[in-house]
Amino acid sequence: MMQKPQTSGEPVLSCHGLTVRFGGLVAVRGVDLGVHGATIHSLIGPNGAGKSTLINCLMGFVKASGGEVLLAGRPVTGMAAYKVAEMGMARTFQNIRLFGGMTVLENILVGSHRNLETSIMDLLFRRGRAAAEEARFIERARELLSFVGLSGKDDQLAGSLPYGHQRRLEIARALMLAPSALLLDEPMAGMNVVEKAELAGLISQIRANGTAILLVEHDVEIVRSLSDRITVLHHGERIADGLPDEIFADARVQNAYLGREMMHVEG
Repeated sequence: MMQKPQTSGEPVLSCHGLTVRFGGLVAVRGVDLGVHGATIHSLIGPNGAGKSTLINCLMGFVKASGGEVLLAGRPVTGMAAYKVAEMGMARTFQNIRLFGGMTVLENILVGSHRNLETSIMDLLFRRGRAAAEEARFIERARELLSFVGLSGKDDQLAGSLPYGHQRRLEIARALMLAPSALLLDEPMAGMNVVEKAELAGLISQIRANGTAILLVEHDVEIVRSLSDRITVLHHGERIADGLPDEIFADARVQNAYLGREMMHVEG
């Protein structure tokens, strides 16, 4: 398989010596990671490796015990998740977290707050500036619905969508933040082969638009085909980092992950 070229320049999202402790348990230990723009950087490892903990720490849902997180060269370590989102990082979750009783369009508009320019008073009294901004957000939301393959579903309740479409909606909502870095935590969980292939195509399009993507995914073939670079965690430590062919030929990775776990992993 032809290897994808190595990236150059500063990463959009990086962490250095990142450590997370829960009491006496060290869930993530001194991890270094760098995700460049317009690349898919996959994070893999066996059960309990610390993948989801690392994602949660990068986004500000879990407090770091040590190390630092940088977004576009700016420190975001210790910031609340909403502040990290405002600075340009967005994510999806292992378990879909949509507002099931709201429409598809309303769910996407939830992600527009980062770009809000009007004041609270403008919004309360629906002044002209607020109305114009609302129209702009609605137009952008519909563009994103088209991008993820959900055109014409604006007024459907999010909870009524098929499972695969709910996954797409969650990604569209994250993209509404116009993030420079997108964290996808097992976006293909529960999907069949066809749905996975379609979603892989969508993720590739997001990369082509310039976004830095950190992907946690348990399907080895999907990881191999999509990734520009892969980092492997084991017991909270980084044991390998490199191009896909390098990673899957690494004896440490095979022993810690591929052979023993039989390709079924969880963060």
